[in-house]
Amino acid sequence: MTLKQQHIVAIRAEYGMGQLSEDEVADDALIQFQKWFDEALQNEVMEPNAMVLSTVSISGSPSSRIVLLKQLDESGFGFFTNYESRKGTELDENPHAALLFFWPELQRQVRIEGRVEKLSAELSDAYFQSRPKGSKLGAIASPQSREIPDRETLDTQLVELEKTYGDTELVPRPAHWGGYRLVPDLLEFWQGRGSRLHDRLAYKRQDNGWQIVRLAP
Repeated sequence: MTLKQQHIVAIRAEYGMGQLSEDEVADDALIQFQKWFDEALQNEVMEPNAMVLSTVSISGSPSSRIVLLKQLDESGFGFFTNYESRKGTELDENPHAALLFFWPELQRQVRIEGRVEKLSAELSDAYFQSRPKGSKLGAIASPQSREIPDRETLDTQLVELEKTYGDTELVPRPAHWGGYRLVPDLLEFWQGRGSRLHDRLAYKRQDNGWQIVRLAP
């Protein structure tokens, strides 16, 4: 099969839905993020809490995947996963990561960089119990990121767990599963503009708050 490069070259979108001005943004980066996130919700962006999480192993090899934002407060951005997955292993080795939100319906993206820490067991327990039962059992059934022989292996494990837990909704959180929080040092807000001269405002954490700088597109 020959890749059709000419079709890729022809893909192009025009931007012009808005602009981003230093005079209009919040002084606090997380307040500004909350504002944009609320606007994504109001505009019914598809999965507005979907974010790319990028981690780097101790060998320097990066990896990225989509995870879901499940907690947002003044401390940072929370998500939940298998601690023994590739991302969990890499975060143990190197607790620095990056997030990326892309909201094409608003022609916006937000890049975030910072340090990652585990959430408390209490917070992880509370979120785990808020999940649908199928998601709880799936978290137990899946040895995430490990090689498995076939799909039947997962399906068989799930059937056994369904028998074990019967009609109860109270499924204990497995020790290998829980939450992380990314504490940001940098947030960059990107608004698409015409002629590829996009607006980029970066918030850099300082001892007394946030410094806002404009970046060239």
